[in-house]
Amino acid sequence: MEKPKLSFWQIWNISFGFLGVQIGYSLQNANTSRILSAIGADLHHLSLFWLAAPIAGLIVQPIVGLSSDKTWTRLGRRIPFIVVGAIVSALAMFFMPNSEYFAYLLPPVFFGATMLLLMDTSFNVTMQPFRSLVSDMVPESQRNLGYSVQSFLINVGAVLGSVLPFLLTYYGMSNEPAAGQKVAPTVIWAFYIGGATLLLAVLWTAYRTREYPPDEYAKYNNMEGENTENPGLVALIKQAPRAMYELAFTQFFSWFALFLMWVYTTNGIASTIWGTTDSKSLEFNEAGNWTGIIFAVYSVFAALFSLAITPLADKYGRKNIYALSLLAGAAGLASMMFVTDKYVLFGSMVGVGIGWAAILALPYTLLSSHLPARQTGVYMGLFNATITIPQIAAGLLGGLLLGIMDGNPAAMLGIAGLSMAIAAIGAKWIIKS
Repeated sequence: MEKPKLSFWQIWNISFGFLGVQIGYSLQNANTSRILSAIGADLHHLSLFWLAAPIAGLIVQPIVGLSSDKTWTRLGRRIPFIVVGAIVSALAMFFMPNSEYFAYLLPPVFFGATMLLLMDTSFNVTMQPFRSLVSDMVPESQRNLGYSVQSFLINVGAVLGSVLPFLLTYYGMSNEPAAGQKVAPTVIWAFYIGGATLLLAVLWTAYRTREYPPDEYAKYNNMEGENTENPGLVALIKQAPRAMYELAFTQFFSWFALFLMWVYTTNGIASTIWGTTDSKSLEFNEAGNWTGIIFAVYSVFAALFSLAITPLADKYGRKNIYALSLLAGAAGLASMMFVTDKYVLFGSMVGVGIGWAAILALPYTLLSSHLPARQTGVYMGLFNATITIPQIAAGLLGGLLLGIMDGNPAAMLGIAGLSMAIAAIGAKWIIKS
């Protein structure tokens, strides 16, 4: 028995909280390297600090997925995890840009890394149930629309989070640390605003979404009378749908590329366009703000393209659109290493945005129709390993690759483009489902 069709606004409300989560996540992506560099992290070790995110996701998301599959409360099965994760995320966002003031507890760079780990862990607690919530609530006939709306909201959140420091600078807040301080006020206040918005958006989803209770969920997914016990994680991995393994190759190289982009963009464009490597200089902070702007630009293009994914995928096939989108992303990333005018970077972001929109929507659309209903949460959590493992690999190899590139962070963006191109080949020729 198919689930009831939902109105557009019901689908919107299911994913609206993800907008707030993505505001926080985008503030982190655009400003973590900037904050850590300012409080003492060495460029060659920068990618190691970024390992907090994928390691947290690798451990946390399968656990959260398995737990939420088994959970039922007055709030639902996924929403309790979403709300708790949002509260902890917001608290970590309030503390991280103020790491220098906690030197009596830990050296600032280690306190900042600890807050980054806490922030990422709680982001992962929140994100995984959002993915499962769409699969739980949206019927198969609306699945493309469900994940496209989620992709759209993610990218709107990414735009808002990415431009916050720039907007605060535009309206008169100082973008340079005060005497004796390390992090610019624009970054600190952007994190305050982002954390508060995250909480409000998640609470909207919690208030406006009614999850199907266990009996109703079982009826809509033809699970009545089934054994509700889940096997262990090892057995689940062995029984995983073939589609998960087909997607893993493309996921590896696309997320390897994204990780390099997030880590090295600020330092890369600071050196090629602003001509500086001094992390406390006004020029470096201008490059940091511009990173937020171009990340917002690619999120705008991603949001717009996410609206076209559903009709394009319906007409030309999901994996064909996936492969072409990743090729566009590869071209955008590779072009960044040659750009010497900050405005030309907007052209690069068109391709990056198209690739990002596809990465956010199509793997989950391709996978979700193959997942057993009573194990959706745990398999979505396990699938997150195809996102976290490549980021861990990129974090461990980042310093080595940077050395091979003679310490040139802009060249790392070229490597990211090559990796994305390999992902596109995988999407075309390896994915069969």
